[in-house]
Amino acid sequence: MNPVERDLETHAEAFAAIVEGRHGDPFAVLGLHREGNVRLVRTFQPRADSIDLVDAAGKYLVSMERVHSAGLFVAIMPGRSRRYVLRMVLAGGEQQIVEDPYRFKPTLGDLDLYLMGEGSDRQIYEKLGAKVWRQRGVQGTRFTVWAPNASRVAVVGDFNDWDGRVHVMRLHPGNGIWEIFIPAAGHGDRYKYELLDRNGKLLPLKSDPFGRYHEPPSGNSTIVYKSQYRWRDRVWMQYRKLSPALDAPISIYEVHLGSWRRKTNEHNRFLTYRELAKDLIPYVIDLGFTHLELMPVSEHPFDGSWGYQPIGMFSPTYRFGEPDDFRYFVDCCHKAGLSVILDWVPAHFPRDEHGLRCFDGTALYEHADPRKGEHADWGTLIFNYGRREVVNYLIGSALYWIKEFHIDGLRVDAVASMLYLDYSRKKGEWIPNEKGGNENLEAVEFLKRLNVEIHAHGATSYAEESTSWPAVSRPVEQGGLGFTYKWNMGWMNDTLSYMSEDSVHRKYHHDKLTFGIVYAFTENFVLPLSHDEVVHGKRSLLGRMPGDDWQRFANLRACYASMFAHPGKKLLFMGGEIAQSHEWSHDHELDWDLLEYAPHKGVQILVRDLNRLYAQIPALYEIDFSADGFEWIDFEDRESSILAWLRRDLSGRVVFCVSNFTPVVRENYRLGVPEYHDCSELLNTDDLRYGGSGIMNSDVLVEKTGAHGRPFSIRLCLPPLATIILGETLS
Repeated sequence: MNPVERDLETHAEAFAAIVEGRHGDPFAVLGLHREGNVRLVRTFQPRADSIDLVDAAGKYLVSMERVHSAGLFVAIMPGRSRRYVLRMVLAGGEQQIVEDPYRFKPTLGDLDLYLMGEGSDRQIYEKLGAKVWRQRGVQGTRFTVWAPNASRVAVVGDFNDWDGRVHVMRLHPGNGIWEIFIPAAGHGDRYKYELLDRNGKLLPLKSDPFGRYHEPPSGNSTIVYKSQYRWRDRVWMQYRKLSPALDAPISIYEVHLGSWRRKTNEHNRFLTYRELAKDLIPYVIDLGFTHLELMPVSEHPFDGSWGYQPIGMFSPTYRFGEPDDFRYFVDCCHKAGLSVILDWVPAHFPRDEHGLRCFDGTALYEHADPRKGEHADWGTLIFNYGRREVVNYLIGSALYWIKEFHIDGLRVDAVASMLYLDYSRKKGEWIPNEKGGNENLEAVEFLKRLNVEIHAHGATSYAEESTSWPAVSRPVEQGGLGFTYKWNMGWMNDTLSYMSEDSVHRKYHHDKLTFGIVYAFTENFVLPLSHDEVVHGKRSLLGRMPGDDWQRFANLRACYASMFAHPGKKLLFMGGEIAQSHEWSHDHELDWDLLEYAPHKGVQILVRDLNRLYAQIPALYEIDFSADGFEWIDFEDRESSILAWLRRDLSGRVVFCVSNFTPVVRENYRLGVPEYHDCSELLNTDDLRYGGSGIMNSDVLVEKTGAHGRPFSIRLCLPPLATIILGETLS
C-alpha cells in the first residue's frame, strides 16, 4: 500500500466529514502534514478536475491524486520544500493558480487571544471581522469571528461559490474565536459565515458582526472593505483631544440623511454622502449651527426603523455610499468647523436571521431569558451586558466610529431602557438584580466604562435618558454614569405641553415653564426638540401651536427664542427651522417649497439670527450648568403669562429675556434690572423680518426706579406671543 492509499484508509472518516461539510477542524487534516516518513499535502477543491503542486516561481513539483470524487486531492510533497501553490484545471478547462489557505499559520497571537478573552481589547475591530491582510508575502483577507458554541464555522462568499465546505475556519478553543486567512478573498468580495450549532445543525447564514460594509437586502451579505481614504483634519483632531468645553456654545441640527433632501427627479433617490457634503454642510453652517447630529447611519435592514435597529455596528449604511464616502462627509464637516454627533444604539438589536440573534445557535449576544433579553415594545433583543465579550464588542463599536470615522460625539439612544430591568414591563415580566432592585447593574457598569473610553479618546457623549436617574452627566469617579451631556426630556415635554395650550388657558399651566429651573443644574442638559416630537401622530412643532395661522407662527417663534435663552445646550430637528407643516416622514424630503411663503421663511431667518446671537453672547452659554448663570426676574405673573429672567456670563455681564405667551400687547411693562447701564433690544421675535407685527423697543432707557426687587428698571412694550432678548449693544 503506497502512502496515499494508506492515508486514504487512515483518514477516511475525516475525509468524509470534510466532503460533507461537518468537520470542525480541517486544519488538522488539510494542508501540509507529516505522516510517518513522508509529507503529504491534502486539499479540498470541488471545482477542480486536476491539480498540480508548483513552487512559488510556478515550477512543477508533483501532480495530486484525486482520492474522493467530490474534489479531495492528496500528494506526496517532494524534497524539503514547505512552500507550494495549487495549479488547478477546472471543469471547463480554465487554469487557476491558487494559494492553499490551510498552509498558513494562525494570524492571532497569544496576546490578541488573551485580551479578547478578557474583554479588554480596545481595538477589537482590528482583530475580529474581515481585514485585508498580507501573510508570508501573500495578499488576501483574514476572517475572524466569535462563535464559541458552534461545532463548525466556515466563510462563504464570492471567492468560493458560497460553498461552506471550502473554507472552514480554525478554532481557538480557549475563547471561541474562529479564524482563517483566505488568499483568494479581497476588497469588494461579498461573504457570510456558515455555522453548525453544537449539535451539528446548519444555521441561517450570518452577516459578520464586525462587518465594515454591507450589501442591500435581500442579499444582506457583508463586503470585504479596505479604506483608501486619506484624512485632512489633523488640526481638528488634535484640538478635539482637549477636554469637552462645557462653557462653549452648542447648537445642534439633528438630521435624518435619507429624508433631508432627495433627488425627486431621479425616482426620489437618496442623496449620497458626497452630495450631502456639498449641500447639507453649507446649509447647516449658514444657519449658524455648531454641531450636526446624524440619526443612526449604522447599517440597518429596515428603512422605517430610522437606523435605531442596527445590524451592522461597524458599518455605515450602504444607502448613501461606501464607508470612504462617509469618511469624506465627516472630513468636510470638520473642514467647515462643524462637529459631528452620531446616534448610536447599544440598547437592543433586531431579530433578523442574518444578524446577531442566536448567532452560534445559542443566545450569544443577547440573554437567553426573555425577561432580560427581549424588548416587547420594539420586538427587539437586548444585549447581554454581563458578558465581557459583548461589552468589548459594543465599546469596540463606539471607539471604531470615533477613531476610524473621526466622529466627535455619540448620542446613546434609549438609555432608560438599559438602566431599568423593569423598563416597560409588568410584574412578573422581569427579574430583580442580585440586590433585589430594578436597576440593571451590568448595564450601569457598561455605561460607565463606555463613557470613560469615549472621553479618553477625545470625544463626547450624550444620553437620551428620560427618567430621574441621578448623576447621568457626572464623572464616573464622582459616582455618575459619565456622560458629557443629558437630553432634558422633562423640559421638552413641559414646554411643548405648555405651548400646545390655548393662550387663554396658559395661566393655569404656568408651572410647566418654571418647574424646569428647579432641576436645570443637576445635569449638563441639552434642550432637545428632536425627531421624536414630530412623528407618530404628535404633529409637527408648528402643528402643535394653537390659534390662527399668525398666532401659530408667533407661538413657534416665541418658543424657539425662549429655548435659546434658557440654560442648556440646544437641539433642533431638521424641518423645525422652516416651520414644517406636516409630520416628518422618512419616505419624503422636507417640504422645501414652504420657503416660498413669508411666514416659513421668517422662521428660518429667526433660527439663523438666534444661532448667531447665541454664539455672540457668552451669557447665553458660558454658565449653562450652574445657578450662578441664571436668575428669575419675574416668574409669578400667571395672569399675564409673562416670564422674565436674566443670564450671566463668567465676567458678570448679563442679558435679559422676556416672554409674553399671550396675544395681548403689554405696554409699559416695567422690568427690574440689577445695574444702571445701557441696554438695547438684541432680538425680538415679533420683528417684521420674522413675520411678526413689528412691535419693537427701539429706545430702552434704564431708570432709577426699582422693580422686581432690583434697584433699577426698564420699561418695555411686550409684543404679542413673543420673546425678546435685551443686553448691551453689540459692536
